[in-house]
Amino acid sequence: MAKVLVLYYSSYGHIETMAGAIAEGARAAGAEVDIKRVPETVPEEIARAAYFKLDQAAPVASIDDLPGYDAIIIGTGTRFGRISSQMAAFLDQGGGLWARGALNGKVGGAFTATAAQHGGQEVTLFSMITNLLHFGMMVVGLPYSHGGQTRLDEIVGGSPYGATTITGSDGSRLPSETELEGARHQGELVARAAIKLFG
Repeated sequence: MAKVLVLYYSSYGHIETMAGAIAEGARAAGAEVDIKRVPETVPEEIARAAYFKLDQAAPVASIDDLPGYDAIIIGTGTRFGRISSQMAAFLDQGGGLWARGALNGKVGGAFTATAAQHGGQEVTLFSMITNLLHFGMMVVGLPYSHGGQTRLDEIVGGSPYGATTITGSDGSRLPSETELEGARHQGELVARAAIKLFG
């Protein structure tokens, strides 16, 4: 059975929720799925003062966990149109994996969140996808088979490059059902690809 890792960083819980939906889709496709998060780099007293969600259930990942999976889907909120420093710091530890080709040929995907519709979702996805490609991975996005990303009757995230959500400038907007459907669909597609390649 193909093994899928949903690896995320979430300050306020939006990406944590999306990670759960990604995992649901991957499990529905028949994959074995783990959800893990990257370590927090903000000092605890500062994180608490900023109301970070520190009680997340997912265990903290090690960079050495990654080769044990057939597919890895990474997610983080955007920071001024780029990847969060927490996710970047984690992936920057992967030089040894890159040097020995430990992730070559594996399946990857990316998902993100921004405060506004035009807050850099696609640029952030590309910054994560760039990492995956440098590791030698094959990338699966969120094609328009998820028709919800084209709807005009409500504001929704979504991109052919990966699932997204919009949080609002104060973080009060939670992922909509349409956005969660997109996340589930991407998880399913990544898992299907991994199953075809690895059984």
